[in-house]
Amino acid sequence: MSKPISNPFLFVGKQIKDEYGRQIGRVASFKVTPTGRIDGIFVEHGDGEFLSYSSDQIKIDNGNLVLSPTLKLKAKALCNEIPLIWRKDRALNELVEKKKIPPEMYDDLHSTFEGALNQLRDNAKALTENVDKEIDRCNKQIHSLHSALINLEIEREIGRLNGDSYENALGIIQWGLKGVNAEKSDLEALKSKLSNLLLGEQTVKAPETKAPEAPQTQSPEQTEIPKAPAPVSSNLPEPPVVVHVRNPSKGSL
Repeated sequence: MSKPISNPFLFVGKQIKDEYGRQIGRVASFKVTPTGRIDGIFVEHGDGEFLSYSSDQIKIDNGNLVLSPTLKLKAKALCNEIPLIWRKDRALNELVEKKKIPPEMYDDLHSTFEGALNQLRDNAKALTENVDKEIDRCNKQIHSLHSALINLEIEREIGRLNGDSYENALGIIQWGLKGVNAEKSDLEALKSKLSNLLLGEQTVKAPETKAPEAPQTQSPEQTEIPKAPAPVSSNLPEPPVVVHVRNPSKGSL
């Protein structure tokens, strides 16, 4: 838990919500270690299903328990771990250049850092795919809620829905749209962070890719060189004219 609770079992039977104010279910119990530390929480969902969540996902907001998404926690961990290992590897390179560590030690540590980075990059790519799936789910839910809103307006327009029922239904749909749009915005921000994290090292290699472009700018000038003989071809008809002048001179002799 992000904040210690003196007696967490006081929350048993109470509602637990997500970060967007949507009710997830009721607190059924907690996972407690032999030393008394809260290690997780059991939640009864609206459909009667019981699920457990880690203690890292639980936080207190205005006296209420709030459940954070797993994707957020994983993305936050990756955003901290990848830059840290990358900086350590850079520091290792500088140390070996300054001859402060033996080369054989560099090889072992560098391979360790590189292996860890590759694994974390794979985790980030897999997490990005999961984020894309969640964004797609949000888009489908937004589409469904807009469809529900349109049908609600139609029923009101033809007089099949009274004022109170319309206002209640409208409030439910608008609340749903507010929550899912906020969730989608968070997911898109997560995807952007993960993308920047994966592309971070490519910016260092960018100058190397720009270097070969310099000679390519001169190649068009070389292709224009063969066009120089074009004006010479305009003088080609002149020799035949000289030949025709010489033929009548021979005939007079």
